[in-house]
Formats: sequence, C-alpha cells, structure tokens
Amino acid sequence: MPVLTDLVRLHTDLDEAALDRLHRLLADWQILADLSFADLVLWLPDRSRAGFWAGGQMRPTTGPTAYVEDVVGTFVPAGGHAMLDTAYAEGRLVRDADPEWRAEVPVRVEAIPVRDGASVIGVVTRDTNLLGVRTPSRLELAYLRTAGDLTQMIAAGEFPPATSRGDHADSPRVGDGFLRVDAAGRVEYASPNALSVYRRLGLSGDLTGLSLAEVTRELVPARRRPDEEILSAVLAGRADSGTEVGTESVSLIVRSMSLRPAGQHIGALVLVRDVTELRRRDRELVSKDATIREIHHRVKNNLQTVAALLRLQARRARDPEAREPLEEAVRRVGSIAIVHETLSQAATEAVEFDDVADRLARMVLDVAAAGDRVDVRRDGGFGTLPSETATTLAMVLTELLQNAVEHAYVDQAAGRVTVRVRHGAEQLEVAVADDGQGLPVDFDPATSGSLGLTIVRTLVTTELGGSLGFGPGPGGRGTRIVLAVPLGS
Repeated sequence: MPVLTDLVRLHTDLDEAALDRLHRLLADWQILADLSFADLVLWLPDRSRAGFWAGGQMRPTTGPTAYVEDVVGTFVPAGGHAMLDTAYAEGRLVRDADPEWRAEVPVRVEAIPVRDGASVIGVVTRDTNLLGVRTPSRLELAYLRTAGDLTQMIAAGEFPPATSRGDHADSPRVGDGFLRVDAAGRVEYASPNALSVYRRLGLSGDLTGLSLAEVTRELVPARRRPDEEILSAVLAGRADSGTEVGTESVSLIVRSMSLRPAGQHIGALVLVRDVTELRRRDRELVSKDATIREIHHRVKNNLQTVAALLRLQARRARDPEAREPLEEAVRRVGSIAIVHETLSQAATEAVEFDDVADRLARMVLDVAAAGDRVDVRRDGGFGTLPSETATTLAMVLTELLQNAVEHAYVDQAAGRVTVRVRHGAEQLEVAVADDGQGLPVDFDPATSGSLGLTIVRTLVTTELGGSLGFGPGPGGRGTRIVLAVPLGS
C-alpha cells in the first residue's frame, strides 16, 4: 500500500509544510474516527486538478466500517464525487441529506476541507455506516457532539494542534476513557471507562459538574503529579498537551485537546488511560536490564581476576614451555573479558564490535610487546553483533591476530596486519592478512598441531556455523585467513 509521502510527491504539488500538516492530521485522526463512529478518508488534489487521490484511510474502533476494501492509492476524477469537488473548491463542510448505498449498506457522507493557513490542501470524507442505527446513548451523543466540534476545527485549520501528537505507543485512545470539560474546566460528561480510571485513583462519586483539575489534585499526591501550572492547564483544557499522574499503586496518562469550533475556546476533550500495568512492566524491564549489566560487570571482574592469577603464575614459571601456555591463557581470558565489559555498559544484549576489535588488537600488541614493530589496521566495520557471536568472534580474532604478530615477522623487523571486514545483510566476512613470511609450503590447517588454529577452526565451524580459508596475502606475500560467518535474519 502506498504511503502518504509517496502519494503527495507523485501526484500533487503540495509543499513540505502542507505534507507536515497532513502527517499531523493522520497522527490524530483515529480520535475523530472513533468519536464519529465513522470511516475517514483523506483525499489529495491532483496537481493537474483532474481529480483526487486517496492518501489515507482510518476505520473506527467504535462502530462498523463503511468500506470493505482499502481505498488508499485510488483515484476519483473531477466530477466523480460532487461533495469532494465542492468542499475543496469552496473550503466548507458539505453534508449529503440522502445516504449513499454501498453493497446494500446505507452510508452517510460528509466532506471536510483540510485547511493549512489560508489554503485548502485536501478533503477528509467522513463515511458513517447507518446499518443498525438506533437511538444514541448519552455516551454516543457526547462523542458525536465532540466529533462535530473537531470537524469544524479541521475546516478552520485548527485541528490537530501543532503542540501535541497522538501516535505514541502509550497515548490514550477514546475507548480508554473520554471526558468533556467546559471552558471553566468542569466535567460535562465522563464515559464509564473514564469513571473507572478515576475510581482506581480513589474517586468515590461522580465527576459530572466537578473541576477535573481540583479532583485530580485531591486524589494524586503532589510528588506524583506535574507542577500546578501544567496540571491546571492540561486538565482544564487550556493546553493541547499531555501529562502523567498517579498514586503509589496507579499510573494514569492524561491528554487534553482544546475545542474551538468557531475560533473560541468552549472546553476540551480529555482522554485518560490507566497505564499501571505498562509502567510495572517498564520497571521490571529496567530492573532486569540493570541486573544483566551487573552480571556482565561481575563476570568481567572475575575473568580479569583469573587472568591476573594466570599472569602471576606465568611470571613465576622458570620453564619457557610452561610460561607460554599460561600467557596464551591470559590472552584468551582477556578477550572474553573485553566483550563482557562492553556488555556491562550497553543497554541491550548486543555489542558494537568495532571498539572490541580495536581493543583486542591493542591487547595483542601489548602482550606480544610488538607495538613498535607491527601495525594493526582495521578496514571496514563489524557493526552490532549479538553477544553470543561477539564473544566467540572475539576469541577467534584474538587467536588470528596473535598468530600473525608472533609468527609472521620472525625474519623481518616490521610489518602490518590488516583486518578487512565486510558486513553484508546475510553474512559477515573477516579477512586477517599480514605481509610477513607466509605459510610453509606443506602447511595443512587440518593437520596443524597449533592449539590456536585448532581453537579457531572449532569455534568458527561449530559455534559460529561459518567457514575458514587459508591462503597467501595480497600480491602473494604473507598470509591471509578468511572467515565467513552467517548472520541471522
């Protein structure tokens, strides 16, 4: 299905300011659809004025739809819908006295011009399915009255407000709790759901006739509500904004939208939503994230302690053959500690591996005391990797760098090791190449007795599910080891 931005740029001459106005309308028009018990369709004028393109569609959650199929992207030629033509040309609301019949369903249609300043930039049709219409209840009458005010505000270019948007995940909807307050901030009508929300705050009676700001101030302790100016402005309907209030056990989001159908403030639409359970889950997630980061921090500390003990033991070993394995163990433990240190500082269980790779290179050079004769460079970025992949890849990269630094430059004073990374959509390819003496002619990685290469081969094939290749470096000089790791979707 095409999106609004594409349709505007393909078929209309509307500018970016008008497009932004339309996006703000679509962010909030679920409210109007629910209050109207009607479908809304946004129609955009073709740049040649040959007709209108359907740029957006919203179905009500409070009643039956008037459209069986989606209409976004369809075209209505000029003269094909007289109400569209009139509303756009004259910039006024147009209502049809007689309903249209669509697939044996009577539909009442209303065309609302969308104004941006002095210009009409589109038309919204409000299509109400009249099948099964009955005498409206008090709630429905309050909804429809408020919907009528909002449609007049759209035609005047005053809805939705520029200071507030309702497309946030936790923004309250009409069905969560609806209140209408007068110009003085007193409740004219409160839906049953809105009353239920306030009763969870501790309200014992009705809200009708009461000042919503004063009632909320009495029910909510000062430390759990915004400052008095914001509270009064939002709950009295003088500010098109939202806020969050609550008690120790209940959390509530409140959103207010001023009603100015004739350019004068007559009251406000106030939506409320109980987000107690949502906030409880948020706190649990924050607590779990903090716990996980603390675990990674402790694991890092423990690994560093193990590395320090191994390093101490290596220094006390007099036999070089005993000292070398201990120093290799220090390096391997240290590579894992670096990953856990990164995870302890991250907000998610994912690792920005570029920093890890650079730190591993410095560690290898420090341990081998080769920083003055070997230069390690990285070409390309690893990007973000899952923690399991990062831990294994850190050990593999450490081994490959260590082998290059220690064995490639036995007969030469200096050299360069390049880590070339290609991060594709489905595969990560890492090549470690040196310009040293190269592999022996009869070298076979499968029969090599090197513990480091055995570790690398095992980790790449079993833990990472990847492949490993050995060959000469660029220009036939040195060694190039390439590992390819599949990335999950």
